[in-house]
Amino acid sequence: MKKKYFKNFFTIIIVILLSVPNKIYAQNVDTLYEKIDLFSEVLEKIQNEYVDEVDQAEAMDSAINGILQSLDPYSAYMNPKIFEESRTETSGEFGGLGIEVTMEAGVVKVISPIDGTPASRAGVKAGDYIVRIDGKQVQGKTLIEAVNLMRGPVGTDIEITIRRKGLRKAKIINITREVIEIKSVKAKIYNNKVGYLRLSSFNENSSDQLKEEISKMERKKNTVGYILDVRNNPGGLLTQAIKISDFFLEDGEIVSTKGRKKNENRKFFAKKGDEIHGKPLIVLINNGSASASEIVAGALQDQKRAILLGEATYGKGSVQSIIPLRNKGAIRLTVSKYYLPSGKSISEIGVLPDIKIEEEGEEFSINTSTDNQLNYAIELLIG
Repeated sequence: MKKKYFKNFFTIIIVILLSVPNKIYAQNVDTLYEKIDLFSEVLEKIQNEYVDEVDQAEAMDSAINGILQSLDPYSAYMNPKIFEESRTETSGEFGGLGIEVTMEAGVVKVISPIDGTPASRAGVKAGDYIVRIDGKQVQGKTLIEAVNLMRGPVGTDIEITIRRKGLRKAKIINITREVIEIKSVKAKIYNNKVGYLRLSSFNENSSDQLKEEISKMERKKNTVGYILDVRNNPGGLLTQAIKISDFFLEDGEIVSTKGRKKNENRKFFAKKGDEIHGKPLIVLINNGSASASEIVAGALQDQKRAILLGEATYGKGSVQSIIPLRNKGAIRLTVSKYYLPSGKSISEIGVLPDIKIEEEGEEFSINTSTDNQLNYAIELLIG
């Protein structure tokens, strides 16, 4: 049985090798076969000598996932069960915490908690490292496995242990799972003059919601400037990032994507028409601003259309595609990267603020009595 299993596995490897262009194949074939032999030896040693019995299928899933996660933190393997669950998780059968996460140094790192979700209310912050989930070590698990541990029936409780910069001891946070319903836009007028637009995600309706709120404020006639708040916004749809950037631009490039395939190399430009008619614009950013948030902030900064205020953004400047596999599983694979109009990559660098002001307090807030970044932005616009 074991020999048949290894034979099938190596048949797959050989097919992959033969699909590589001849020149590259000829240069690397010896090294590749050596690595295949080494992998075979390691698997046999594990099977014969490891202290506990090992499920060969699970071991191979881990090996596949290991290859993908060695590429970057966002590529991963989903076995058929996980892939099916990921496609149905919006049905309400499962509850969540409301956080966007990635894997770093073997543990789960919070990209951003989403406004109004259980994680946000419990005090989870961008940059937190989740080291235990219900007492189970995260170290050694894949990102998908860790995410599955955090999912569960609505109304059930979960205990996460986090490590946070500036805290000497680990912090335990108890959260009750909920169905995550994201209201992506909130709006408010400050001092009867400043239009405040809070954007918490980039979903299918975000641009429509934002445009409606801008129209209401523009009809008031006394709005002197706007604040676009994308702090702790983990991103979302590229199409929405482009539309929302376009609201504030008359022309010029918004973002470009570059990949190995020609169809991944694209440029996106603004159309004529500034929804706020050239009024001053300040964009609030922090370490929880990622992906689509960084596209908007970076485009408006590069085109000299907005002042960025706050802290450096997260630095997730890549595009992932879900690619189905023959076994009814799938891989999430990075296929291209985002580039700002200046040509700079967002990946791992992020977007830097024009005015750096660190957040005060333990939790993110949009209350002017405690939000020093928001207060500063209002003062700048009122003069």
